[in-house]
Amino acid sequence: DNQLIVLDGYCPHMGADLAQGYVEGNSIRCAMHAWRWGEDGVCDDIPYAKKIPAKACIKPWPTLERNGMAFVYHDPENNLPIAEQLPPLIEECGNGEWSDWEMVLIPIETNCRELVDNMADKAHFGPVHASAALKFENTFHKHMCVQHMEGKSPRLAGDSILTTTATYYGPAYMITEMSGEMNGVPVQSKLLVSHIPTSTESFDLRFGVMVKLFPGMSQADCDAMVKGYVELTQQAFFEDVAFWHTKKRVDNPVLCDGDGPIHKLRQWYNQFYVDIADVPDTWNESRTYSVDAFNPIPEQKMAAPMAGEESASNTHAAALEA
Repeated sequence: DNQLIVLDGYCPHMGADLAQGYVEGNSIRCAMHAWRWGEDGVCDDIPYAKKIPAKACIKPWPTLERNGMAFVYHDPENNLPIAEQLPPLIEECGNGEWSDWEMVLIPIETNCRELVDNMADKAHFGPVHASAALKFENTFHKHMCVQHMEGKSPRLAGDSILTTTATYYGPAYMITEMSGEMNGVPVQSKLLVSHIPTSTESFDLRFGVMVKLFPGMSQADCDAMVKGYVELTQQAFFEDVAFWHTKKRVDNPVLCDGDGPIHKLRQWYNQFYVDIADVPDTWNESRTYSVDAFNPIPEQKMAAPMAGEESASNTHAAALEA
């Protein structure tokens, strides 16, 4: 019926990979012995059996199609999705006024919590991204963590102030809203950061960018603008990726007063590693932490842009000036 259905990947009969089978109506047929599994996970046909075993069932997974993405809900306790924790609808997706998602998939060889640390790591913006934070704060509330920052980013906002609000909805799905100007032209974009753990020390990272289009701009100039800005945004993100590939986890970091609330962030994130009944009630209250905006940029970082950054910047500027 044109609906997304997700079942366990291996046939409980003899362990065949169901991806080698084929869809038949609203069911999937195993290629090895032709057992057929319905959308509810119940076996609905065995060609050579007179009676289907009562235990012939496979686990179905709750799914959601939203914002141009497919979500699968994973809960070791087999609870159903919590309505208030569903990813919010992004109205701009597919409305014709924004570009489509430009997605990249990046395998990362480290624990996925390293990625989430970035939400509170104010001090890395200068050395890693050559960005000066003028305002930085984190808010923790229930399943959400918000990072709000205002600062200078010549790469993504020229001489203007870049304003970003990044929100984690649960442990593995983050949307960032960014706004600034390039050559006097307002630029708005949204970023997606989503990860799927593949082991305790690796995860698959999906990074997406969508950009608000400009009315009246030619298709060629609009395409160039989107392409250039996406490249610049990806470059900034890949600077983080380079560190995740090589750093190790420090469970009890030595922090100074200029660092962000990393310990608070990790306490918040721990709720996703315990049974839902054991999640502390303290996270039901909204808590906001602000950090001093002093954020120096090393001189060598300002003088040495990433390889390819100049060409992408020129492409973007040319589109905005056209």
